[in-house]
Amino acid sequence: MAHEDWNVDRLHVALPHSASRQQLLQDVNLTPIEDLPAVLDGWATAADHLEAARPRIEAARAHMKTHGVLPVDLETRDVTADVLRDAEPRHGNRDDRGRGAA
Repeated sequence: MAHEDWNVDRLHVALPHSASRQQLLQDVNLTPIEDLPAVLDGWATAADHLEAARPRIEAARAHMKTHGVLPVDLETRDVTADVLRDAEPRHGNRDDRGRGAA
């Protein structure tokens, strides 16, 4: 679909997850009217990228269904260490709320 062919309903239908669909509706409803074209343009760009990736996504799904694993050409990376690191308290940013004012 061409970028200019998107409207809010088409964007809503094209988004794959309920959280992203909800975010779209929230953005449309809460964005100041003068900023709305830029926000919608961002969503249309994201939808364009999803549509362009659709053949590769469908091929990966078919491969997974047939072989039980993703195709070799899809890069996978274990991000567990990154998630755990990001969840740790930051140095120098200790939470002192439990201490009294004295």
